[in-house]
Amino acid sequence: MAFTGKATFSAGAGLPELVEDVADIIGIVSPHETPLLDHLGDAKRAAIGTVHEWIEDTLLPNTGQINQTSFSPSPTTAAAIICDDASRFRPGDLVRPGGTGEVMLVVSVNTGTNVITVTRAYGGTTAAALADNMVLHILGNAALEGDDAPEARFTNRVRRQNYTQIFTASVDVSGSMQAAAAYGVADEVDYQKQERMRELLRDLENCVINGVAPASGQQGSSTVRRSMDGILRSVTTNAFQPGVGAIPDGDGTGSDGLTEEVLNAALRTVWEQSSGVVDTIVVGGAQKRRINAFATGSRSYLPGDQTFSDMVSVYESDFGVCRVVLSRWVPPDALLLLDSSRIAVMPLQGRSFHYKPLAATGDSVSGQVIGEYTLEFKNENAHGVLRGLAV
Repeated sequence: MAFTGKATFSAGAGLPELVEDVADIIGIVSPHETPLLDHLGDAKRAAIGTVHEWIEDTLLPNTGQINQTSFSPSPTTAAAIICDDASRFRPGDLVRPGGTGEVMLVVSVNTGTNVITVTRAYGGTTAAALADNMVLHILGNAALEGDDAPEARFTNRVRRQNYTQIFTASVDVSGSMQAAAAYGVADEVDYQKQERMRELLRDLENCVINGVAPASGQQGSSTVRRSMDGILRSVTTNAFQPGVGAIPDGDGTGSDGLTEEVLNAALRTVWEQSSGVVDTIVVGGAQKRRINAFATGSRSYLPGDQTFSDMVSVYESDFGVCRVVLSRWVPPDALLLLDSSRIAVMPLQGRSFHYKPLAATGDSVSGQVIGEYTLEFKNENAHGVLRGLAV
């Protein structure tokens, strides 16, 4: 009997040799999927600098807000109104306070004191009671026939920026390991490349959602690591919480649970802020189950049905048709409302993920998987984030 180096007492007597029963497939159970990156797709262009910038602009606002608590002689007759910013108004503007039916005509504007003087109940409309923080909707301006051109008004374009972040991992395989046969692996170096690439793609999606740039020296140095701001960090205007502001308190019990009422209130507020259309909802497992439960009470099944379906992959509301993306990297208490047309995950030019061989210093094959990416997140007020949801 040939020498095998293995004990034979447990393999059965009389066998000429021992054979290992090992499947030639390697199973990986660690999470490595990137559903948000897959949904967004490849960027149309690459960044050309470690500080990536883009330009945003807005139209002149057509709303203002009252900033006073007492009105003389009364809230229904007061003609001098203090606003947060009177420069938004011009003489001749037709203004509707809040959701009332009254229309007021702006007679004069004092930007120094932020006071506008108006004609109340214009055109025979019914005067409404004004209140602090009431929104003043500018319907439009009624110009005088033959009048001079009004003073030009315009908005300033704004430059926004984010920083590239380097993602890297090393590969080092000894010469003996590379030469030896292994189950499920034809080439150990290639296998290690694939594993490191999966890890870096996983980390890229995590940073796109949760990343934070350093407080100072964001461009990086030999002592400061450069990192990108992620989606959660970038959304500031529409950062919602149940029971705060325009967002109702979940089911009304103080549990802050995600309901259709909460979701639609957030979608409506984002819609009011911009012309963007939310087309993507990104959630973790806890909030995905909440969204699935929206339709649970209205489902019906026939006696012969053998499949129970409890999954919502598209949510259609008055404010957009949204694909629901499940990503394990979203915090359990959070829900992202995104306009995917304004988001791009961009590599630095020539720095998308690739393998770079390193000089051998001994009996091994060494290399580095490396990539440099940033998040282009245009018009942050076209997106929204719900935090503090019950899990």
